[in-house]
Amino acid sequence: MTDTEDFLAATRTFYDAVAEDYAGHFRDPLADRPLERALLAAFAEQVGPDGTVADLGCGPGEITAHLSSLGLSVFGLDLSASMIAIARREHPALRFEQGSMLELPVADGSLAGAVSWYSSIHTPVDRLPRLFAEFHRALAPGGLLQLAFQTGDEPLRLDRPWNRPVVLDFHRRRPERMAELLSGAGFTLRSSTVREREERNAESAPQAFLLARKKG
Repeated sequence: MTDTEDFLAATRTFYDAVAEDYAGHFRDPLADRPLERALLAAFAEQVGPDGTVADLGCGPGEITAHLSSLGLSVFGLDLSASMIAIARREHPALRFEQGSMLELPVADGSLAGAVSWYSSIHTPVDRLPRLFAEFHRALAPGGLLQLAFQTGDEPLRLDRPWNRPVVLDFHRRRPERMAELLSGAGFTLRSSTVREREERNAESAPQAFLLARKKG
């Protein structure tokens, strides 16, 4: 098994095991996050209703459904079959597919926008150039990419969450380094936002949101 296959398998196994617990815990992830809602609204307004948007690493589909409510033609993609099953159950009017962000099941230049909402956080740093190159391939010239991730240098390891026998690292990133990687992949940074952690939501680190546009 290659290193890439190894981390993908670990991520899939983790989320298959915790899918129902995760979906219950994060049932309305934007309810008390006005900044995040505003950033997604700005993304939706700039993309517009005509092109296709992919919610990459969609989990149980809550962000996919929110993007749809903003008028976007959106589908969700996730590694975990259990997460996709929940997304289809909870949001039957929307399209969800199982697959890897490193091998998107779309044609070159076919997406008007893509959202990676806390889904690049399991990709090792040396695999990020390949990930962002795949995002770039899938987006049309001028297409928008919205990233969300925790800031920092040390990963957070979750060991046996909800008493499930799984473990996974959640990588934290520096926004400036992520911006450099996006630039190297052919993106132009449009905005960088960092929100301090909120203790009421049990956050352990500040949250970062980058909006980038594919050149061309």
